[in-house]
Parts: sequence; C-alpha cells; structure tokens
Amino acid sequence: MNRPYDLTCLREQADGTSVSLSIHVQPKASRTRIAGLHGEALKLCIASPPVDGKANAAIIQFIAKLFKIPRAAVTIASGETSRDKRLVLAGISMTQAEAILQPLLTPEAFSRPPAD
Repeated sequence: MNRPYDLTCLREQADGTSVSLSIHVQPKASRTRIAGLHGEALKLCIASPPVDGKANAAIIQFIAKLFKIPRAAVTIASGETSRDKRLVLAGISMTQAEAILQPLLTPEAFSRPPAD
C-alpha cells in the first residue's frame, strides 16, 4: 500500500475486529482537532481541560464520531491520567481505520488557506 505516512499509531487487535490507537493529547487547545503525528502516536488537540475526566470524555466523543462508531466502542486501555494514551476501538478493522486516518494526515490537510 502506498502511504505517505506509516500509521504506527494503529495496531490491529488479536480478535481482528478492533484496533488500538496510540494518541498524544494536548488539552486546553483552541479547538478539538487532529494535529498530525507525535512520534508513533496521533497528536490530538482537545479543547476541554484535563479536569474531572472532561478531556477523556471529549477524546472518546471525538474519536467515536471520527470513526463512526458508538462511544461505548471506544475505551481508554492505558494512560487515563496521562497525555499519552492507548485507545481500543471495537467494531472497526485495521483497513477501515487506516482509510479514515490516512486522508487526515496528508500535508494538504494541514495547509491553511492564504489570508485575505
């Protein structure tokens, strides 16, 4: 497969019907968005503060919407209180997850339109 980025942040689970996603979180960002890769993790900017689980709830909601899966299908496997987290996404294959993430990690996805 010809990919501009190696998606080492994604790993297929042994069951074949779920994937794990490594993320690096930047809380209290101006808006919630994917900001590229951070080492072997997907960098995710979250507008919510890391207080009382608000950032974790926002992460789960954002990832569920992005991958079009129920929020209950997204679990934080490790890193509950850390910026570095590993999520498990149930009900989605590696191929489906790559197809969703790949277009979001192209250079064009991060280019901004020129200011008027």
